Amino acid sequence: MNELTRRIIKAEGIQTASNRPPKDAATLVLIDRTGDPPAILLGRRHKSHVFLPGKFVFPGGQVEKCDRYMPVCSSPDPQVEAKLKKQLLRPSKTIASALAFAAIRETFEETGLMIGTRFAGAPLVSKPPWNEFAKLGFCPDLSLLHFIARAITPPRYPRRFDTRFFAADSSAIVHQVNNIIHSDAELTELTWLRIPEALQIDMPVVTGLVLRDLEARIAAGYSHELPVPFYRMRYKRYIRELL
Repeated sequence: MNELTRRIIKAEGIQTASNRPPKDAATLVLIDRTGDPPAILLGRRHKSHVFLPGKFVFPGGQVEKCDRYMPVCSSPDPQVEAKLKKQLLRPSKTIASALAFAAIRETFEETGLMIGTRFAGAPLVSKPPWNEFAKLGFCPDLSLLHFIARAITPPRYPRRFDTRFFAADSSAIVHQVNNIIHSDAELTELTWLRIPEALQIDMPVVTGLVLRDLEARIAAGYSHELPVPFYRMRYKRYIRELL
């Protein structure tokens, strides 16, 4: 067992006897690059959650059926889409878009922040949560997202996710719904922190690793061409590969 594996097992919750397959999930890192160093948005999870209670995380969650059937008005960048398809049993444009939609949807549901662009014409959908975008004249814009990391929860955890980490500039926020964050919500507080400050607070090990990767990515030019780190367990060791 390597040092990274020990750190994750010690810090990330209680293991169980079962070995559940991971569910597809997505999360979004919002970045304010107007200052140096940049600031990122983090939310504190409710202390009653089974998975990562009280930890600071990026907004996100598992892919839902509505994400797979949402009409696309702007596709992900071709390099983002290509990297999202790597190491999948059944790679497709649909799953790549669904992952990006899930990141935007979960961010809206957990923070009230809409990531998108103005669109003309009839509303795209009539069911929540996407109808909230349509009613205000916005469309979720997948082209605004950068794919920055992928991580699979180790085996024998109470909940397992195959999470794709996306990033978007804070300028992509087109609207905010108020009163989403409160003491009984999934996220009980939101905070913007400079990256060095964020690395000092209580967050999952993998979140910290992704944040350091993001810091290096920004310093290297923040291009879609840069490789994407992929964290997963292999032969009982937690490893870092590049996509």
